[in-house]
Amino acid sequence: MEIIVNGQSREFAEPLSVQQLLSALFPDQIKGVAVAVNQSVIPKMAWAGHALQPYDRVMLITATQGG
Repeated sequence: MEIIVNGQSREFAEPLSVQQLLSALFPDQIKGVAVAVNQSVIPKMAWAGHALQPYDRVMLITATQGG
């Protein structure tokens, strides 16, 4: 299944949720991340239940420290 993540195509063997995608991309921990799928923000409490579809466009924004 192909998903576009921050403008880059990524292939996955099987369908996955937003939570599973984030776990694959950030295996150590998921903190300070905002997620939009097809330009709609997905609340953190909905990540596990939001199934991604082929060719969905996912935008991930991560918080950083500094000034």
